[in-house]
Amino acid sequence: MRLLKKLNGLWAGLGATAAATGAWAQSNPEGLEIIGAPVDRVWGFQPAATGLAEQIHFLDNMILVIITVISLFVMALLAWVIIRHNARSNPTPATFSHNTPIEVTWTVVPLGILVFIGAFSLPVLFNQQEIPEGDVVIKVTGHQWYWTYEYPEHDIEFDSFMLGGANDIDAQAAGATPGVLDDVMEEYLEGRGWSRDEFLLATDTIVVVPTGQVVVMQVTADDVIHSWTIPAFGVKQDGVPGRLAELWFEVEPGMEGIYFGQCSELCGQAHSYMPITVAAVEPAVYEAWLASGGTDIAMVLDGEVRELELALAE
Repeated sequence: MRLLKKLNGLWAGLGATAAATGAWAQSNPEGLEIIGAPVDRVWGFQPAATGLAEQIHFLDNMILVIITVISLFVMALLAWVIIRHNARSNPTPATFSHNTPIEVTWTVVPLGILVFIGAFSLPVLFNQQEIPEGDVVIKVTGHQWYWTYEYPEHDIEFDSFMLGGANDIDAQAAGATPGVLDDVMEEYLEGRGWSRDEFLLATDTIVVVPTGQVVVMQVTADDVIHSWTIPAFGVKQDGVPGRLAELWFEVEPGMEGIYFGQCSELCGQAHSYMPITVAAVEPAVYEAWLASGGTDIAMVLDGEVRELELALAE
């Protein structure tokens, strides 16, 4: 009972604080590492945070080896033909027009390679498309040009706009020009816990998911086709008006952090200003966030709530 009273008092305080600082205004949660983000001058995939992403990375690396070997083999054949069968090296050309063994070989070998690739790629595709029962269900709706998130089982719903974008009233009040990374915008981002590197990536609200649990995203749109994607999760799904599609992922335990994505379907003028921000947290932190009614996750991660979360875990 005493813990329940403490919970009620804490959530009331959090709600009052959130109301005082602006509805649904969120900042970068301290203690959560930025993992899924593009890095300047770096090649390759973002770190795989889910089993789906690990499978995609393995498949990509395997196919890269196969096509590299094939390309080198074809280049070697071309070089051999150029050197061995030019007019100077071979002044008397051959008169035959068919070579059955070679023709059978160049038919059977590529077919075998395709079957080999398919044996690995089809299970990965089926794993993506066979949606399991979700521990967490989130509905996401794409708009021109922002996202709406609903946690239907917990009566939580919020819109998500790009931080520093045309709909960020706080940024405009601070004198920042929407969509322009200047000194004023950089100062505004730093005041929210972000750096200039997260400009065009961070949103004013953050999607919160637990690690080690299956998350099912129901994706749709209300105007044109959008696409919800998080590269580090290995997921991408078009949101089509009038249709409800699904994707799923499970962030591996120990991969708690911040992940970014973007709308990946050309959807109009401000298509490039539709970022996605996801915070993957420990299940206990997620439960505390739900109990707060979906308040700022950065507030849920502060010291006082950490103590309460540990008490709840006991």
